Amino acid sequence: MAGGGSVNAPDGENRTPAAREAAAEPRRDTRGIVQAPSLMARVHFRRRPAAEPLRHWVEHYWLIDWDLEEPYVSQVVPHPCVNLVFERRGPAEIAVASGLVAGVATDLFTTKLADSGRVCGVQFRPGGFHTFLSPPRPLTALRGRQLTLREAFGDGGAPGGEAPGGETSAGREAAGSEAAGRGAVGAREVLARVRPQDVPARVLGPDAEDRRVAALDAFLLSLSPRTDPAAEQAMALADRIRTDRSVLRVERLAADEGVSVRTLQRLFATYVGVSPKWAILRYRVHEAMERATARPATDWAQLAGELGYSDQAHLVRDFTATVGVTPTAYARAVETPPRPETPAEA
Repeated sequence: MAGGGSVNAPDGENRTPAAREAAAEPRRDTRGIVQAPSLMARVHFRRRPAAEPLRHWVEHYWLIDWDLEEPYVSQVVPHPCVNLVFERRGPAEIAVASGLVAGVATDLFTTKLADSGRVCGVQFRPGGFHTFLSPPRPLTALRGRQLTLREAFGDGGAPGGEAPGGETSAGREAAGSEAAGRGAVGAREVLARVRPQDVPARVLGPDAEDRRVAALDAFLLSLSPRTDPAAEQAMALADRIRTDRSVLRVERLAADEGVSVRTLQRLFATYVGVSPKWAILRYRVHEAMERATARPATDWAQLAGELGYSDQAHLVRDFTATVGVTPTAYARAVETPPRPETPAEA
């Protein structure tokens, strides 16, 4: 195993997977958001947990509202996971609500925020989206792509069969009751078939945040996700890569699991959408970004060793190729973020 020392697990990620799944509090880090303090000064950003039956597959919901005097370019170094995104760019009375599924993006994601707008997103756990995809297909087919809701989900979920977690219809009714408890959707509506083309307006329309969250719950529950042993293994391995900073090489991970490297690669291709090596490298860059944001005076040579790099130059190379600037330049920008003319109100 290359490198020495270890890096503490990210905020909210030092718990077991089961503990994180059961927790009602989403993680609080800004991992992956480029120049996070600058973005947070301009928009109203928050995370919300999914309904309990969905937390096995869903990392969290993420909600953003903005009302800007000047446009702002936001960038994200994507996680190895799929996002379901509903957005409305412009005033509610004239802007059209839309929805899409974003596969794992391997390049820096850049978007321009202007005027007013709203986004309601679902970040799935790495490996957690496959059960929602209809018809099923390898997640590599989604890599770097954006799908319409119909392309991703067909005509939506149908009632009947097993509920999330292998529960019966009684379990589904309980899930519907939880969504109703958010103040938006009754259990009967949760159970009904939800057409993908109707979902964006339903999610983005309500002024009350709880109603938006409940609409996300209702749609995902209508898709009747089911457990899959192979997907469970992929999710567990991806979670270990994210939280165990001693996982620095694919060969070691495969040996620990008692499988071949090729088997591990096929598993990730099908259920995560990227290779395990890509996931390891991406989380290294996320850690470096988070360190630079929290402590601009980071010792980069020391961090390179902790993250398993043979030297600082390799960390600088990966960071620059991914983020577009060197670690030291990134840290300097964090120390002196541009001041927005008018902070967003939400």
